[in-house]
Formats: sequence, structure tokens, C-alpha cells
Amino acid sequence: MMHALALDMPFVEGETMDTNINTAGMDDMKIRLSTLWIFVLFNMVYADIISLMDPVAPIRRAMAGTPMSQGFLLTGAILMETSIAMVLLSRVLHHKANRWANIIAGAINIVAVITGGPTSLYYIFFAAVEVVGMLFIIWFAWKWTNPEGQARS
Repeated sequence: MMHALALDMPFVEGETMDTNINTAGMDDMKIRLSTLWIFVLFNMVYADIISLMDPVAPIRRAMAGTPMSQGFLLTGAILMETSIAMVLLSRVLHHKANRWANIIAGAINIVAVITGGPTSLYYIFFAAVEVVGMLFIIWFAWKWTNPEGQARS
């Protein structure tokens, strides 16, 4: 028995699947932005993991007994949580809020990545990849027009 593999082939006698859905652009952009945040996060986390092996990285100095202030640690936690939250928020926020959240969170995180962290070659490499990822986030969010059929929010 032959199965219907193409979307335009009938699934039920006399019916075809309608592949022209007006809201696909909205969902596609949400998925794209969320996936880019995941990409950025993996780079951030792996840069931090590698910095555990770097004897001059701030985390190693802290592990050796040089204390880090609570304010510094809280700032780091807030910045990381912002990126983590954007994975979810990119999928659930409505168009207008989603665009602005991605643009603002991307810009704030670019500043944090550029101004924070060690100046080791590996960290500069990861920072460059992270910044490029966040520039894509900002670019896609900026160019994202309100999908047809969607209420403005």
C-alpha cells in the first residue's frame, strides 16, 4: 500500500492538506529567535566551563579564595537568567512585546559580553560568536513585521 508522503497528496479520499497557513510566519520567527537564544546560551555556558581551566579567569581566582561581591554575582545571575528567559519568552510573547524583548535583551547582553569576562583568546572567540548570535537576534526581531491576521499587541 502506498502512503501519502507529499503534502499535496490526499490523506483522506478527496482531501488535501492546506499548507498555506497565515500564522506560519509568526511561529517560524518565534522558533528562529528561541533557537538563536539557545545557541547563544550554549556558547555562554561553554565559555564559562572552559574558564574553569583558565588559571587567570575571575572564577578561578574566586575558587582560590578571592571573594566576588554579591552585587557582581547577582548581576551575572540576572544577565544569565535574562538569556535563559528569552528562550521561553521568544515563543510565548505576542508580536510587539516579543520584538522589543528580543531587541532589548540582545543589546543588553551584547554590552555585558563585550565588557565582561577575561581577555583570553578562547573567551574572545566565544564572545565574538555570542555577539554575532545576538546581532542576528536583534536583526531578525527588528525586521519582523506583524504577521497578517494577528492582532497587534
